[in-house]
Amino acid sequence: MAKFEVGNKLGGRKPGSLNRSTEQAKLTIARLANRGLDNIMEDFDKIRKESPTEAAKLYLKLLEYIVPKKTSMEISGEIDHRIQQVSININRSSSKDESGN
Repeated sequence: MAKFEVGNKLGGRKPGSLNRSTEQAKLTIARLANRGLDNIMEDFDKIRKESPTEAAKLYLKLLEYIVPKKTSMEISGEIDHRIQQVSININRSSSKDESGN
């Protein structure tokens, strides 16, 4: 069997696996993110003391990653229904008797 025939695999990475530099870059970013998360409460408290408005904005931005947003829906269509009768009953209740006392 020749080396370069169709279907003859000679090695290389498996499909979906990362090359070494991409893997190292992702690991470095993950370490940086963990370090940031370890200090996030202290940082947030510091921002809140200096600028409560900015702290509120930051809180709302972070909240988007925790609480899912509601999506709006629009429903359109036609209803082919005719109203045949409308009844309205008005009941009056009073603490006075009918004589007005």
